[in-house]
Amino acid sequence: MAFREIERKFLVAGPFRGEESGASRIVQGFLSSAPGRTVRVRVYGDKGFLTVKGPARGLTRFEWEKEIPAAEAELLLPLCEPGVIDKTRHLVPGPDGHVWEVDEFHGDNEGLVVAEIELSAEDEPFERPAWLGEEVTGDRRYYNSSLTKRPYKFWKENEI
Repeated sequence: MAFREIERKFLVAGPFRGEESGASRIVQGFLSSAPGRTVRVRVYGDKGFLTVKGPARGLTRFEWEKEIPAAEAELLLPLCEPGVIDKTRHLVPGPDGHVWEVDEFHGDNEGLVVAEIELSAEDEPFERPAWLGEEVTGDRRYYNSSLTKRPYKFWKENEI
């Protein structure tokens, strides 16, 4: 099990539909969203997950994730802080073999579409798909834990 995550996040600026290899609904909440240490409960398709993330150092951050039964994750969701993330994750193979996770948000974050790529090193090269837009890696507004507190619908027109 890897205990580090290296990812970059981008806005989606063009059509990606038709390129995806699969899609699943995700509902998640945060037991803790303190800066530098989040504890997330997630129902992803028919599986549940408990995830702990540490502070970012550059593009790298500590991540520990454990699969749990979806029924147990469902029981934990009501214990989470206010605000729930509801999104559809599309898996989109990139032109260079990387797989992009394109999240299409619902509810209070409707209209927000972001793409993430996980890398094995901070300087790992990757090819940008034509539909990829502005990079928002490190912009806290786009962290899922931030979107539970200040959803996209409240700032999208004023800040983008």
